[in-house]
Amino acid sequence: MLNFILKRLVQSMIVMLVVALISFFLFNFVGDPISNMVGQETTTKDMEELRERLGLNDPYVVQFARFVGNAVQGDFGISYRMQRPVDEIVAERMPATLELVFVSALIAIGLGVAGGLFTGLKKKHWFSKVILTGSLIGVSLPTFVIGILLIYVFAVQLNLLPSFGRGEVVRLSSGWTTGLLTASGWEAIILPSITLALYQMTLILRIIRSELLEVMRTDFIKFARARGLKRRDINFGHALKNTLIPVITVAGLQIGSLIAFSIITETVFQWPGMGSLFIQAVQFADVPVMSAYLVLVAFFFVMTNLIVDLLYFVVDPRLRVEIKG
Repeated sequence: MLNFILKRLVQSMIVMLVVALISFFLFNFVGDPISNMVGQETTTKDMEELRERLGLNDPYVVQFARFVGNAVQGDFGISYRMQRPVDEIVAERMPATLELVFVSALIAIGLGVAGGLFTGLKKKHWFSKVILTGSLIGVSLPTFVIGILLIYVFAVQLNLLPSFGRGEVVRLSSGWTTGLLTASGWEAIILPSITLALYQMTLILRIIRSELLEVMRTDFIKFARARGLKRRDINFGHALKNTLIPVITVAGLQIGSLIAFSIITETVFQWPGMGSLFIQAVQFADVPVMSAYLVLVAFFFVMTNLIVDLLYFVVDPRLRVEIKG
């Protein structure tokens, strides 16, 4: 078990190092940050002094080594646009994004698993056909179209929910801000969380349904029926347990995707998270912010995959036997 965890940790560190390398060299060719930081009256000499002070004249190897060393300590430098430490800016925006991702993940996994089980166990039921037909919307329509439709229906026509913003937030003693403790915060998060979760929910639903239908045709399920076991024990004690592996895989990957795809949702709903911060950073060629965002997204992906691998070890006894062997 320990060797398994150590191997996954080493692989995760290698992936993070590669992502840091790609983000560093990629964003260093996105415009000239000095031009966006200074005014028109700034002389060439002042611009060169600023470039030297920021370390932009150092060789790329030196800059990358400095970037990795600082990133390990949570220091991503100074924002070219805001002239503030990037870690402070990200810390202000991260609660909004993680809050949105958390609620979206609950919706996607909860409704996706429930819908997949229902349509898999009652495939001829009329409501199963309604669910499968409605799930095509989540697969077919782009995220921004879904968001605009929800805004038009529930915010413009029905005037039930706000169309932008995060609502009233509460600052906890730890400095973390949350809108889940206020009524306006819950009202504000409903539409963006549904928009962000709809595609992932549809994907989870369809995978669970297909895996469940496949498992229900296997010999051990037929044998369980022949033994006279209760339908509930067969469905949830045998069939569902054998569909957990692909469900864990998809759910883990989709949670990471929620963080990456939140850029579109945050833009549509003007949600004050890291996604909208990244869009602003691209517009002003704010390299430290862009690099920090990509590294953080990769970190969440890597950690999610690491947790999924550990869950494999817990759920699948064959993996434990193989590792012991």
